[in-house]
Amino acid sequence: MDHEAPDPYFSAVGEVTGDRVTVTVTGEVDMATAGTLFEAATPDRVAAATLDLRAVTFFDSAAIHTLIRLAEHYPGTLRVFPSERVQRVLDISGLGEQPWLTAS
Repeated sequence: MDHEAPDPYFSAVGEVTGDRVTVTVTGEVDMATAGTLFEAATPDRVAAATLDLRAVTFFDSAAIHTLIRLAEHYPGTLRVFPSERVQRVLDISGLGEQPWLTAS
């Protein structure tokens, strides 16, 4: 797998409003794309983040690790809107009741 080529099934677009970044993510979040998601969610001079994962179609352990890193980066100010698939993965992994998860 060529990790240098852009993944046609993934995008993470961040928009900063005040001190919060909102990142809309589509497609597959995996080992090849999780770093890009983290970068999009951690621009300079923001204190909070919202992740819209409602259009995510695949979510693996690298993606889970990225969410945990973001929860640590934004203690008490991270909000995540999961897709059904993301919620299922988080439920299976024991993270389905995290305070940063928001009902879609």
